[in-house]
Amino acid sequence: MAVLQKLPPGPWKLPVIGNLHQLVGSLPHRSLKKLSEKYGPIMHLQVGELQTIVVSSARIAEETLKTNGLIFADRPQLLLTKIVFYNFSDLGSSPYGEHWRQMRKLCVMELLSQKKFQSFQNIMEEEFSSLVSRIQSSEGVPINLTDNVLEAKSAIICRAAVGRRCSDQKALITLAKETASFAGIFNVGDIFPSLKFLDSLFGSKRKLVNMHRKVDIILENIIREHEEDRLSPKRGQTSDQSSEEDLLDVFLRLKDSRELRVSITREFEWTMAAMMKHPRVMEKAQAEVRKAFKGKEKISDCDVQSLSYLKMVTKETLRLYPPGPLLGPRISREKCTNGGYDIPANTIAVINGWAIGRDTEFWDNQNVYEPERFSNISTSYTGAHFELIPFGAGRRICPGISFSTAGIELSLAYLLYHFDWKLPGKISPKEFDMTEKFGAAAGRKHNLCLIPTSHVID
Repeated sequence: MAVLQKLPPGPWKLPVIGNLHQLVGSLPHRSLKKLSEKYGPIMHLQVGELQTIVVSSARIAEETLKTNGLIFADRPQLLLTKIVFYNFSDLGSSPYGEHWRQMRKLCVMELLSQKKFQSFQNIMEEEFSSLVSRIQSSEGVPINLTDNVLEAKSAIICRAAVGRRCSDQKALITLAKETASFAGIFNVGDIFPSLKFLDSLFGSKRKLVNMHRKVDIILENIIREHEEDRLSPKRGQTSDQSSEEDLLDVFLRLKDSRELRVSITREFEWTMAAMMKHPRVMEKAQAEVRKAFKGKEKISDCDVQSLSYLKMVTKETLRLYPPGPLLGPRISREKCTNGGYDIPANTIAVINGWAIGRDTEFWDNQNVYEPERFSNISTSYTGAHFELIPFGAGRRICPGISFSTAGIELSLAYLLYHFDWKLPGKISPKEFDMTEKFGAAAGRKHNLCLIPTSHVID
Protein backbone atom coordinates (compact mmCIF):
# COMPACT_ATOMS: atom_id res chain seq x y z
CA MET A 1 0.00 0.00 0.00
CA ALA A 2 1.46 3.34 -1.12
CA VAL A 3 2.10 5.96 1.53
CA LEU A 4 0.98 9.46 0.61
CA GLN A 5 3.74 12.04 0.66
CA LYS A 6 3.28 15.29 2.50
CA LEU A 7 4.81 17.67 -0.05
CA PRO A 8 5.23 21.40 0.65
CA PRO A 9 2.34 23.59 -0.52
CA GLY A 10 2.58 25.28 -3.89
CA PRO A 11 0.63 26.96 -6.68
CA TRP A 12 -1.68 25.14 -9.06
CA LYS A 13 0.16 23.31 -11.84
CA LEU A 14 -0.65 23.15 -15.55
CA PRO A 15 -0.49 19.83 -17.42
CA VAL A 16 2.94 18.97 -18.89
CA ILE A 17 4.71 22.26 -18.06
CA GLY A 18 3.70 22.41 -14.38
CA ASN A 19 4.64 25.83 -12.96
CA LEU A 20 7.01 26.78 -15.77
CA HIS A 21 4.68 29.55 -16.94
CA GLN A 22 5.17 31.33 -13.60
CA LEU A 23 8.93 31.60 -14.13
CA VAL A 24 9.35 32.37 -17.83
CA GLY A 25 9.69 36.03 -18.78
CA SER A 26 10.09 37.32 -15.24
CA LEU A 27 12.84 37.96 -12.72
CA PRO A 28 12.65 34.52 -11.04
CA HIS A 29 13.85 35.64 -7.59
CA ARG A 30 11.08 38.26 -7.46
CA SER A 31 8.29 36.04 -8.78
CA LEU A 32 9.32 33.23 -6.42
CA LYS A 33 9.34 35.58 -3.43
CA LYS A 34 5.84 36.75 -4.33
CA LEU A 35 4.66 33.14 -4.51
CA SER A 36 6.31 32.37 -1.16
CA GLU A 37 4.30 35.14 0.48
CA LYS A 38 1.21 33.09 -0.34
CA TYR A 39 2.48 29.52 0.01
CA GLY A 40 5.12 29.83 2.72
CA PRO A 41 8.91 29.69 3.24
CA ILE A 42 9.16 26.27 1.57
CA MET A 43 6.98 25.53 -1.42
CA HIS A 44 6.72 22.87 -4.09
CA LEU A 45 6.85 23.58 -7.83
CA GLN A 46 6.71 21.28 -10.82
CA VAL A 47 9.12 22.73 -13.40
CA GLY A 48 8.51 20.61 -16.48
CA GLU A 49 9.35 17.10 -15.30
CA LEU A 50 11.38 18.30 -12.31
CA GLN A 51 10.18 18.12 -8.71
CA THR A 52 11.39 21.38 -7.16
CA ILE A 53 11.31 23.01 -3.74
CA VAL A 54 11.93 26.72 -3.23
CA VAL A 55 13.30 27.93 0.13
CA SER A 56 12.69 31.58 1.02
CA SER A 57 13.50 31.88 4.73
CA ALA A 58 16.70 31.78 6.76
CA ARG A 59 15.49 29.02 9.09
CA ILE A 60 14.50 26.63 6.30
CA ALA A 61 17.73 27.50 4.46
CA GLU A 62 19.70 26.44 7.54
CA GLU A 63 17.86 23.13 7.69
CA THR A 64 18.43 22.57 3.97
CA LEU A 65 22.10 23.57 3.78
CA LYS A 66 23.29 22.55 7.25
CA THR A 67 21.06 19.93 8.89
CA ASN A 68 20.38 18.20 5.55
CA GLY A 69 23.57 19.52 3.97
CA LEU A 70 24.92 16.12 2.93
CA ILE A 71 21.62 15.14 1.32
CA PHE A 72 21.53 18.39 -0.68
CA ALA A 73 25.26 18.42 -1.53
CA ASP A 74 24.86 17.51 -5.21
CA ARG A 75 24.20 19.75 -8.21
CA PRO A 76 21.70 19.00 -10.98
CA GLN A 77 23.40 18.24 -14.30
CA LEU A 78 22.50 21.09 -16.65
CA LEU A 79 23.45 21.62 -20.29
CA LEU A 80 25.23 24.92 -19.61
CA THR A 81 27.46 23.56 -16.84
CA LYS A 82 28.20 20.38 -18.81
CA ILE A 83 29.53 22.33 -21.80
CA VAL A 84 31.16 25.28 -20.06
CA PHE A 85 32.73 23.37 -17.15
CA TYR A 86 34.20 20.40 -18.99
CA ASN A 87 31.55 17.80 -18.26
CA PHE A 88 30.93 18.95 -14.65
CA SER A 89 34.60 18.75 -13.66
CA ASP A 90 34.92 22.16 -11.95
CA LEU A 91 34.36 22.79 -8.25
CA GLY A 92 31.00 24.51 -8.65
CA SER A 93 29.19 21.93 -10.77
CA SER A 94 30.93 18.61 -10.07
CA PRO A 95 28.98 15.90 -8.24
CA TYR A 96 29.65 15.55 -4.52
CA GLY A 97 32.35 12.93 -4.09
CA GLU A 98 36.11 12.36 -4.11
CA HIS A 99 36.80 14.58 -7.15
CA TRP A 100 34.82 17.44 -5.56
CA ARG A 101 36.65 16.99 -2.24
CA GLN A 102 40.04 17.16 -3.97
CA MET A 103 39.01 20.26 -5.94
CA ARG A 104 37.76 21.91 -2.76
CA LYS A 105 41.01 21.05 -0.97
CA LEU A 106 42.99 22.51 -3.88
CA CYS A 107 41.06 25.79 -3.66
CA VAL A 108 41.21 26.13 0.12
CA MET A 109 44.80 24.95 0.68
CA GLU A 110 46.51 26.22 -2.47
CA LEU A 111 44.62 28.70 -4.67
CA LEU A 112 42.74 30.76 -2.10
CA SER A 113 44.88 30.36 1.00
CA GLN A 114 45.61 33.43 3.11
CA LYS A 115 49.25 33.35 2.00
CA LYS A 116 48.28 33.24 -1.67
CA PHE A 117 45.70 35.99 -1.17
CA GLN A 118 48.31 38.26 0.45
CA SER A 119 50.62 37.73 -2.53
CA PHE A 120 47.98 39.37 -4.74
CA GLN A 121 47.88 42.63 -2.78
CA ASN A 122 50.44 44.47 -4.91
CA ILE A 123 48.63 43.42 -8.08
CA MET A 124 45.32 44.78 -6.79
CA GLU A 125 46.87 48.07 -5.68
CA GLU A 126 48.64 48.55 -9.04
CA GLU A 127 45.53 47.85 -11.10
CA PHE A 128 43.31 50.12 -9.01
CA SER A 129 45.93 52.89 -9.28
CA SER A 130 45.82 52.43 -13.07
CA LEU A 131 42.03 52.61 -12.90
CA VAL A 132 42.25 55.93 -11.05
CA SER A 133 44.59 57.30 -13.74
CA ARG A 134 42.22 56.26 -16.54
CA ILE A 135 39.27 57.90 -14.82
CA GLN A 136 41.24 61.09 -14.18
CA SER A 137 41.86 61.38 -17.93
CA SER A 138 38.06 61.51 -18.45
CA GLU A 139 37.29 63.94 -15.64
CA GLY A 140 34.09 65.95 -15.96
CA VAL A 141 32.39 63.76 -18.58
CA PRO A 142 30.24 60.65 -18.09
CA ILE A 143 32.26 57.44 -18.05
CA ASN A 144 31.14 53.84 -18.22
CA LEU A 145 32.20 52.80 -14.75
CA THR A 146 30.94 49.26 -15.32
CA ASP A 147 33.38 48.60 -18.17
CA ASN A 148 36.29 50.43 -16.53
CA VAL A 149 36.03 48.43 -13.31
CA LEU A 150 35.50 45.19 -15.24
CA GLU A 151 38.74 45.84 -17.13
CA ALA A 152 40.66 46.46 -13.89
CA LYS A 153 39.30 43.40 -12.13
CA SER A 154 39.82 41.18 -15.16
CA ALA A 155 43.44 42.33 -15.22
CA ILE A 156 43.75 41.43 -11.53
CA ILE A 157 42.39 37.93 -12.15
CA CYS A 158 44.63 37.44 -15.22
CA ARG A 159 47.73 38.57 -13.35
CA ALA A 160 46.83 36.47 -10.32
CA ALA A 161 46.14 33.46 -12.53
CA VAL A 162 49.03 33.58 -15.01
CA GLY A 163 51.44 36.18 -13.66
CA ARG A 164 50.86 38.77 -16.37
CA ARG A 165 48.18 40.64 -18.27
CA CYS A 166 46.48 38.48 -20.89
CA SER A 167 46.65 39.67 -24.50
CA ASP A 168 43.26 38.03 -25.10
CA GLN A 169 41.68 39.59 -22.01
CA LYS A 170 39.03 41.59 -23.90
CA ALA A 171 38.07 38.57 -26.00
CA LEU A 172 37.69 36.49 -22.84
CA ILE A 173 35.51 39.17 -21.23
CA THR A 174 33.25 39.24 -24.30
CA LEU A 175 32.93 35.45 -24.36
CA ALA A 176 32.27 35.35 -20.60
CA LYS A 177 29.45 37.90 -21.01
CA GLU A 178 27.94 35.90 -23.88
CA THR A 179 28.12 32.67 -21.88
CA ALA A 180 26.58 34.33 -18.80
CA SER A 181 23.63 35.46 -20.91
CA PHE A 182 22.65 31.79 -21.25
CA ALA A 183 22.57 31.21 -17.48
CA GLY A 184 18.96 32.30 -17.09
CA ILE A 185 17.65 30.46 -20.16
CA PHE A 186 15.74 27.19 -19.86
CA ASN A 187 17.03 24.37 -22.06
CA VAL A 188 14.51 21.73 -23.07
CA GLY A 189 16.61 18.81 -21.83
CA ASP A 190 17.17 20.45 -18.43
CA ILE A 191 13.49 20.64 -17.54
CA PHE A 192 12.27 17.69 -19.63
CA PRO A 193 15.02 15.07 -19.20
CA SER A 194 13.06 12.59 -21.33
CA LEU A 195 13.41 15.04 -24.26
CA LYS A 196 17.12 15.71 -23.80
CA PHE A 197 17.76 14.57 -27.39
CA LEU A 198 15.99 17.73 -28.58
CA ASP A 199 18.81 19.94 -27.24
CA SER A 200 20.80 19.23 -30.39
CA LEU A 201 18.00 20.70 -32.50
CA PHE A 202 18.03 24.09 -30.79
CA GLY A 203 20.49 26.91 -31.40
CA SER A 204 21.45 27.49 -27.77
CA LYS A 205 23.50 24.28 -27.55
CA ARG A 206 25.34 25.03 -30.80
CA LYS A 207 26.10 28.57 -29.64
CA LEU A 208 27.39 27.34 -26.28
CA VAL A 209 29.64 24.75 -27.92
CA ASN A 210 31.03 27.32 -30.37
CA MET A 211 31.71 29.87 -27.61
CA HIS A 212 33.36 27.23 -25.47
CA ARG A 213 35.65 26.24 -28.35
CA LYS A 214 36.78 29.87 -28.66
CA VAL A 215 37.47 30.01 -24.91
CA ASP A 216 39.40 26.74 -25.14
CA ILE A 217 41.67 28.11 -27.87
CA ILE A 218 42.48 31.20 -25.80
CA LEU A 219 43.09 29.21 -22.60
CA GLU A 220 45.25 26.65 -24.39
CA ASN A 221 47.41 29.47 -25.78
CA ILE A 222 47.73 31.01 -22.31
CA ILE A 223 48.71 27.68 -20.75
CA ARG A 224 51.23 26.90 -23.51
CA GLU A 225 52.85 30.35 -23.24
CA HIS A 226 52.92 30.03 -19.47
CA GLU A 227 54.60 26.63 -19.55
CA GLU A 228 57.23 28.03 -21.92
CA ASP A 229 57.69 31.02 -19.63
CA ARG A 230 58.21 28.79 -16.59
CA LEU A 231 61.19 27.22 -18.35
CA SER A 232 62.64 30.58 -19.36
CA PRO A 233 65.66 31.87 -17.37
CA LYS A 234 64.25 35.38 -17.81
CA ARG A 235 61.20 34.60 -15.68
CA GLY A 236 60.77 37.12 -12.90
CA GLN A 237 63.01 39.75 -14.50
CA THR A 238 60.11 41.92 -15.74
CA SER A 239 58.03 44.08 -13.45
CA ASP A 240 54.79 42.44 -14.55
CA GLN A 241 55.90 38.90 -13.73
CA SER A 242 56.30 37.73 -10.19
CA SER A 243 58.91 35.16 -9.30
CA GLU A 244 56.40 33.69 -6.86
CA GLU A 245 53.94 31.02 -7.92
CA ASP A 246 50.80 32.36 -9.56
CA LEU A 247 47.56 30.36 -9.75
CA LEU A 248 48.40 28.66 -13.02
CA ASP A 249 51.76 27.59 -11.58
CA VAL A 250 49.81 25.86 -8.83
CA PHE A 251 47.49 24.21 -11.35
CA LEU A 252 50.39 22.99 -13.48
CA ARG A 253 52.35 21.85 -10.45
CA LEU A 254 49.36 19.82 -9.30
CA LYS A 255 48.70 18.56 -12.86
CA ASP A 256 45.21 20.03 -13.02
CA SER A 257 44.37 23.08 -15.14
CA ARG A 258 41.08 24.78 -14.26
CA GLU A 259 40.19 28.45 -14.35
CA LEU A 260 39.47 30.49 -11.24
CA ARG A 261 36.14 32.23 -11.57
CA VAL A 262 35.48 35.04 -9.10
CA SER A 263 32.99 37.72 -10.08
CA ILE A 264 33.31 40.92 -8.08
CA THR A 265 32.49 43.60 -10.65
CA ARG A 266 28.74 43.17 -10.28
CA GLU A 267 28.77 43.78 -6.52
CA PHE A 268 30.97 46.86 -6.91
CA GLU A 269 28.50 48.18 -9.49
CA TRP A 270 25.49 47.63 -7.24
CA THR A 271 27.28 49.23 -4.27
CA MET A 272 28.20 52.37 -6.20
CA ALA A 273 24.69 52.54 -7.66
CA ALA A 274 23.12 52.18 -4.21
CA MET A 275 25.29 54.99 -2.83
CA MET A 276 24.35 57.24 -5.78
CA LYS A 277 20.71 56.45 -5.00
CA HIS A 278 21.32 57.32 -1.33
CA PRO A 279 23.64 60.39 -1.20
CA ARG A 280 23.70 60.31 2.61
CA VAL A 281 25.40 56.91 2.51
CA MET A 282 27.84 58.09 -0.16
CA GLU A 283 28.82 61.16 1.89
CA LYS A 284 29.32 59.14 5.06
CA ALA A 285 31.40 56.44 3.36
CA GLN A 286 33.47 59.02 1.50
CA ALA A 287 34.15 60.99 4.67
CA GLU A 288 35.35 57.84 6.45
CA VAL A 289 37.70 56.90 3.59
CA ARG A 290 39.17 60.39 3.24
CA LYS A 291 39.72 60.79 6.95
CA ALA A 292 41.45 57.41 7.22
CA PHE A 293 43.77 57.91 4.23
CA LYS A 294 44.35 61.65 4.30
CA GLY A 295 47.51 62.54 2.38
CA LYS A 296 48.06 59.05 0.93
CA GLU A 297 48.31 58.24 -2.78
CA LYS A 298 47.84 54.48 -2.48
CA ILE A 299 45.57 52.35 -0.31
CA SER A 300 46.28 48.77 0.75
CA ASP A 301 43.89 46.02 1.74
CA CYS A 302 45.29 46.23 5.28
CA ASP A 303 44.27 49.90 5.39
CA VAL A 304 40.73 49.02 4.27
CA GLN A 305 40.23 46.74 7.28
CA SER A 306 39.79 49.84 9.48
CA LEU A 307 36.85 51.18 7.44
CA SER A 308 33.94 50.00 9.57
CA TYR A 309 31.24 51.96 7.74
CA LEU A 310 32.41 50.86 4.28
CA LYS A 311 32.16 47.28 5.49
CA MET A 312 28.57 47.95 6.60
CA VAL A 313 27.86 49.36 3.13
CA THR A 314 29.27 46.20 1.55
CA LYS A 315 27.13 43.97 3.78
CA GLU A 316 23.98 45.94 3.05
CA THR A 317 24.61 45.70 -0.68
CA LEU A 318 25.18 41.95 -0.43
CA ARG A 319 21.92 41.68 1.55
CA LEU A 320 19.78 43.52 -1.01
CA TYR A 321 21.71 42.72 -4.21
CA PRO A 322 23.39 39.32 -3.77
CA PRO A 323 25.74 38.14 -6.58
CA GLY A 324 23.35 35.33 -7.46
CA PRO A 325 19.80 36.04 -6.20
CA LEU A 326 19.05 32.32 -6.46
CA LEU A 327 21.91 30.25 -5.06
CA GLY A 328 23.28 27.48 -7.25
CA PRO A 329 20.63 24.73 -7.35
CA ARG A 330 21.06 21.56 -5.29
CA ILE A 331 19.52 18.15 -5.83
CA SER A 332 18.58 15.71 -3.08
CA ARG A 333 20.63 12.51 -3.05
CA GLU A 334 17.92 10.64 -1.12
CA LYS A 335 14.49 11.27 0.36
CA CYS A 336 14.33 13.32 3.53
CA THR A 337 12.19 15.56 5.71
CA ASN A 338 12.77 19.28 5.27
CA GLY A 339 10.73 22.10 6.78
CA GLY A 340 8.29 19.50 8.13
CA TYR A 341 7.55 18.08 4.66
CA ASP A 342 8.51 14.95 2.75
CA ILE A 343 11.09 15.63 0.06
CA PRO A 344 11.60 12.84 -2.51
CA ALA A 345 15.03 11.87 -3.82
CA ASN A 346 16.19 13.76 -6.93
CA THR A 347 14.27 16.89 -5.96
CA ILE A 348 15.80 20.20 -7.06
CA ALA A 349 16.27 22.66 -4.17
CA VAL A 350 16.37 26.35 -5.02
CA ILE A 351 17.47 28.73 -2.24
CA ASN A 352 16.16 32.25 -2.83
CA GLY A 353 18.99 34.28 -1.29
CA TRP A 354 17.38 37.50 -2.51
CA ALA A 355 14.21 36.71 -0.52
CA ILE A 356 16.21 35.60 2.54
CA GLY A 357 17.93 38.99 2.60
CA ARG A 358 14.44 40.42 3.04
CA ASP A 359 13.23 37.88 5.62
CA THR A 360 11.12 39.95 8.05
CA GLU A 361 11.97 37.59 10.92
CA PHE A 362 15.54 38.95 10.84
CA TRP A 363 15.41 42.29 9.02
CA ASP A 364 13.47 45.41 10.04
CA ASN A 365 12.60 47.78 7.18
CA GLN A 366 13.77 44.97 4.96
CA ASN A 367 13.45 46.87 1.66
CA VAL A 368 15.30 49.98 2.89
CA TYR A 369 19.00 50.46 2.07
CA GLU A 370 20.38 51.16 5.54
CA PRO A 371 24.02 50.13 6.23
CA GLU A 372 23.74 51.31 9.84
CA ARG A 373 21.62 48.24 10.63
CA PHE A 374 24.92 46.33 10.93
CA SER A 375 26.39 48.66 13.56
CA ASN A 376 24.92 46.69 16.46
CA ILE A 377 24.80 43.15 15.05
CA SER A 378 27.61 40.74 14.23
CA THR A 379 25.94 39.10 11.23
CA SER A 380 28.53 37.90 8.70
CA TYR A 381 28.24 36.69 5.11
CA THR A 382 30.63 33.74 5.54
CA GLY A 383 27.92 31.11 5.95
CA ALA A 384 27.57 31.18 9.74
CA HIS A 385 24.41 33.34 9.69
CA PHE A 386 21.75 32.04 7.34
CA GLU A 387 19.91 35.35 7.13
CA LEU A 388 22.82 36.64 5.01
CA ILE A 389 24.15 34.05 2.55
CA PRO A 390 25.13 35.91 -0.65
CA PHE A 391 27.98 33.41 -1.20
CA GLY A 392 26.00 30.37 -0.15
CA ALA A 393 26.52 28.20 2.94
CA GLY A 394 27.34 24.67 3.92
CA ARG A 395 29.47 22.31 1.85
CA ARG A 396 29.00 24.29 -1.38
CA ILE A 397 29.82 27.74 0.01
CA CYS A 398 31.96 29.85 -2.34
CA PRO A 399 35.66 29.41 -1.40
CA GLY A 400 36.57 32.80 -2.89
CA ILE A 401 34.76 35.03 -0.39
CA SER A 402 37.92 36.78 0.86
CA PHE A 403 39.12 37.47 -2.68
CA SER A 404 35.71 38.83 -3.72
CA THR A 405 35.00 41.09 -0.76
CA ALA A 406 38.56 42.46 -0.64
CA GLY A 407 38.26 43.42 -4.29
CA ILE A 408 34.92 45.14 -3.72
CA GLU A 409 36.09 47.12 -0.68
CA LEU A 410 39.48 48.10 -2.10
CA SER A 411 38.01 49.33 -5.39
CA LEU A 412 35.35 51.32 -3.52
CA ALA A 413 37.98 52.86 -1.23
CA TYR A 414 40.09 53.98 -4.20
CA LEU A 415 37.20 55.54 -6.11
CA LEU A 416 35.60 57.22 -3.09
CA TYR A 417 38.96 58.60 -2.00
CA HIS A 418 40.12 59.99 -5.34
CA PHE A 419 36.82 61.20 -6.86
CA ASP A 420 33.52 62.92 -6.24
CA TRP A 421 30.71 61.41 -8.30
CA LYS A 422 27.64 62.85 -10.03
CA LEU A 423 24.77 61.38 -12.01
CA PRO A 424 24.76 62.42 -15.69
CA GLY A 425 22.29 64.94 -17.08
CA LYS A 426 19.57 66.12 -14.77
CA ILE A 427 18.88 62.73 -13.18
CA SER A 428 18.09 63.03 -9.47
CA PRO A 429 18.94 60.27 -6.96
CA LYS A 430 15.22 59.57 -6.61
CA GLU A 431 14.89 59.02 -10.38
CA PHE A 432 18.07 56.94 -10.68
CA ASP A 433 17.21 53.60 -12.31
CA MET A 434 18.00 50.51 -10.21
CA THR A 435 16.27 48.02 -12.54
CA GLU A 436 17.73 44.53 -12.75
CA LYS A 437 18.26 42.62 -15.97
CA PHE A 438 16.98 39.12 -16.54
CA GLY A 439 19.43 36.31 -15.84
CA ALA A 440 20.81 34.06 -13.14
CA ALA A 441 23.08 36.84 -11.88
CA ALA A 442 20.54 39.70 -12.11
CA GLY A 443 23.00 42.51 -12.68
CA ARG A 444 21.96 46.08 -13.43
CA LYS A 445 19.85 46.43 -16.57
CA HIS A 446 21.99 49.38 -17.70
CA ASN A 447 25.71 49.98 -17.33
CA LEU A 448 26.63 52.38 -14.54
CA CYS A 449 27.64 55.71 -16.12
CA LEU A 450 28.76 58.47 -13.75
CA ILE A 451 30.66 61.77 -13.92
CA PRO A 452 33.93 61.85 -11.92
CA THR A 453 35.62 64.93 -10.48
CA SER A 454 39.08 64.50 -8.99
CA HIS A 455 39.42 65.10 -5.27
CA VAL A 456 42.49 67.13 -4.37
CA ILE A 457 44.60 65.15 -1.88
CA ASP A 458 45.88 67.38 0.92
